[in-house]
Amino acid sequence: MPEKNPARPASFSELSQLLMSLDNLLVSCMRCGLCQAVCPVYGSTFREADVTRGKISLLENLAHETIKDAKSVNERLNRCLLCGSCQANCPSGVNVMEIFIKARSFVAAYLGLSFVKKLIFRRLLTHPRLFNLATNLSGFFQKPFLKRVNATVGSYRAPLLTPFLGNRHVPSFPGHSFTGRRGALNKPAGQSKLKVALFPGCVPDKLFDRLSEATLKILDFHGVGVFTPNDLVCCGIPALASGDSQGFLGLTGQNLTSLSRSSFDYLVTPCATCAANIKENWPRFMDRYLDWEKKLVVGLSPKTMDITQFLVSILKVDFTPATTKAGAQVVTYHDSCHLKKSLGVSAQPRAIIKSLPDYRLVEMPEADRCCGHGGSFNLFHYDLSREIGQRKRANIVSVKPSLVATGCPACMTQLMDMLSQNNDQIAVKHVVELYADSLGAAATRRAS
Repeated sequence: MPEKNPARPASFSELSQLLMSLDNLLVSCMRCGLCQAVCPVYGSTFREADVTRGKISLLENLAHETIKDAKSVNERLNRCLLCGSCQANCPSGVNVMEIFIKARSFVAAYLGLSFVKKLIFRRLLTHPRLFNLATNLSGFFQKPFLKRVNATVGSYRAPLLTPFLGNRHVPSFPGHSFTGRRGALNKPAGQSKLKVALFPGCVPDKLFDRLSEATLKILDFHGVGVFTPNDLVCCGIPALASGDSQGFLGLTGQNLTSLSRSSFDYLVTPCATCAANIKENWPRFMDRYLDWEKKLVVGLSPKTMDITQFLVSILKVDFTPATTKAGAQVVTYHDSCHLKKSLGVSAQPRAIIKSLPDYRLVEMPEADRCCGHGGSFNLFHYDLSREIGQRKRANIVSVKPSLVATGCPACMTQLMDMLSQNNDQIAVKHVVELYADSLGAAATRRAS
């Protein structure tokens, strides 16, 4: 077994280096203000402090501002979805995501992490069996609390849990996890001669396990070998977004240990956030890894991808546009931020949808505008998250679809909430679900 890298807190020297590295990143910002036009938070509040340019002004004197009012600095930094819209549209190429991640790490190290976050990031998420048990218990005990409000969307309200959930409309837990039910998988390559590591991610494993099942069905259909350890843990993005680099490194180290047990050609996932995190953020901490970890991270980054990208760009499945059937469902597509802005994956999921004769793709306005979820942003700034989400909902309903598809399970929960609260009869699905459902009727489709 590879040597383990114990997670450790940052020292004063490391914090100083973090500040210096931030200074090097900040100098490239020209204060042009183009980030205002694409920032979903600024688009709702019109506050300069909420836009990237305003936050960068704060960060230029981060040490002094943190000492003066650390909680205020933390609050301002956390009023950000980490959607990457500003970075994707920055003419100067400012690495905004790295800036904000490092700034949050500095402030979190200064303030210290709350007991609840430590419990989640360093205990619950690091123990797969405990996390699966919590999932199973949630599925068992949820029934008395949930009240179905929209059958088409598949959403529920939990009146008795309003102090914790607010007025959110949420999906129900399936009562089991994908990895808990399937166990470890290590299937050899078939006709494709390729083998992948399937990284389910927390949400497709615990909440929308049907996404992992659909992905597995697709890979089996195309003769792709699958390796999925039963002790994979969270990719680490919740900890990283909260500034907990120690928790992030602990989770990353566990995953690297699990993934080192077998060779594979690519790592694929139905979770755009996991793919972007593994590809972009795992390599950011190269100076904190052991030698074997560094080697594995360097090899993983270029071969980590979203499942739709793998199908179109690697397997080269024939997704020729189909002749739409009479009575086909109108489907519109939402570009998740991590999928399009971080991974550059936009054409591939659309190609898959267009190849399915049971669906007719109609583009919504602002298809690539953030839906407002942002992970923990939705938890701590729900009113703002909901306001941003309502703009997305308005764009969806404007094209009168019966279904909205996306490539991110977190976006799915936000879209379900927004549509359900407006009593819209529009289903929400992942692209892999649409394709997996079509395989029975398209038995001759194969990877070329």
